[in-house]
Amino acid sequence: MAKALLIVDIQNDFTEGGALGVDGGDRVAEEVTRFVDTHADDYDAVIASRDWHDADSDNGGHFSQNPDFIDSWPVHCVADTEGAEYDPLLTTDAITHHVRKGQGTPDYSAFQGMTDAGEHLGDLLAELTITEVDVVGIATDHCVCATVLDALKNGLSVRVLQDLIAGVGKDSSTLALAEMDAAGATIA
Repeated sequence: MAKALLIVDIQNDFTEGGALGVDGGDRVAEEVTRFVDTHADDYDAVIASRDWHDADSDNGGHFSQNPDFIDSWPVHCVADTEGAEYDPLLTTDAITHHVRKGQGTPDYSAFQGMTDAGEHLGDLLAELTITEVDVVGIATDHCVCATVLDALKNGLSVRVLQDLIAGVGKDSSTLALAEMDAAGATIA
């Protein structure tokens, strides 16, 4: 049984000072770097996702001048901008595959994204015979939750490393963790 680490959206726009900065984002970047430094050999693949939105569209209604912060958001993680880059506190040397999502569409789950070679995450994991994933990253109550739920729908065994995630809100993150747990993820 092969195992992968999924690093979700640890990007400049989602850490402190970014367009949609999450409290604790920089801490998560540092802690994930430490974790990968000591545990990379535990995984057959280390895969990182990034929001990578088109600059010249509203990305399927994802961007809004009057965001509701549920389905629409201020402009963030525009492709090829500093905001879309990985947080500098996240060391990317051990990442084996990069996934970009949200190119013209309002994607949350890393499973909606594709690698640079044009391969969907689910197909990549199947090709690598991955059956188990550990999930870390930002934001617990949005992209982490969506990724975990899709991983479970894809028949994977999922573990959420609770010390290596950060959410937008305390209550919404608590609800997201409960949803992931109820769906079958292990909250570790």
